[in-house]
Amino acid sequence: MTERTWTNSLTQEAGRRRSELCKAQDFHKDWYHRWCFEMKEKPRYHRKQWEYAYNMQALWERDCIHGGGHGLVFAVGTEPAPSIFANYGCHILATDIYPAQGKEKGWKKTGQLCVGLDSLNKRQLCEEGRFRELVGYQPLDMNAIPENLQGFDFNWSSCSFEHLGSIEKGLAFLKNQLNTLRPGGWAVHTTEFNISSNDETQDLNDTVIFRQRDIDRVIGELREEGHFVEETDYSIGGMPEDFMVDITPHRQEVHVKLQVGRFVVTSLGLIIRKKG
Repeated sequence: MTERTWTNSLTQEAGRRRSELCKAQDFHKDWYHRWCFEMKEKPRYHRKQWEYAYNMQALWERDCIHGGGHGLVFAVGTEPAPSIFANYGCHILATDIYPAQGKEKGWKKTGQLCVGLDSLNKRQLCEEGRFRELVGYQPLDMNAIPENLQGFDFNWSSCSFEHLGSIEKGLAFLKNQLNTLRPGGWAVHTTEFNISSNDETQDLNDTVIFRQRDIDRVIGELREEGHFVEETDYSIGGMPEDFMVDITPHRQEVHVKLQVGRFVVTSLGLIIRKKG
């Protein structure tokens, strides 16, 4: 489809993305198929694919993806968004954990570690010369974001701030990342969400699982500081795939909800606008 066709069809589709959980109904939406088309993937019931599509659609709806826009991605791994956004003329700074630390965590073996620009356009979603002109790379510790990273129009991450060591560190990141944005800039971040308990959870771990009470707390604090957070939809969906749990070891045939330790989790997307 042409960009105009996509724009018209997406405008006709009711509503914009909210802060919300991954649900099976989204995999049938026109906006979802649009981004799968751009990623050169077939839609499948997999929450990681959903995170990529959700982030891109949320930023698209807020007029972030256009020529001259400046974006920052945290923990980029090998995700396709930098290449796709470069196609639209965006300047993107891709960041990820320092390579030595990422290798210690085993992320290089699973293809989740960015070690430079060569990691980011393997699918050839963007012409290589244009990609090199518009996309840059920098290693970064998300627990210590450099003060000189400022003035971006938007930023995003896909299931990354749950890997910062604790729930408190993850929530601190949601506040600190706003320092990289210009006033009025948009942030879109996905993470692990506990749908089986609002009490017990996994904390102080390489992967933590946020509860509704954790998310509600940080949203309240962000709003008290004057920032805007999109309304949060905690509904889990009503399609058959929403009630399937990919238990350990994960087969990933339907991977919307999954088992992590003793808990059932899915992905949560958060949309935040820095105060003007």
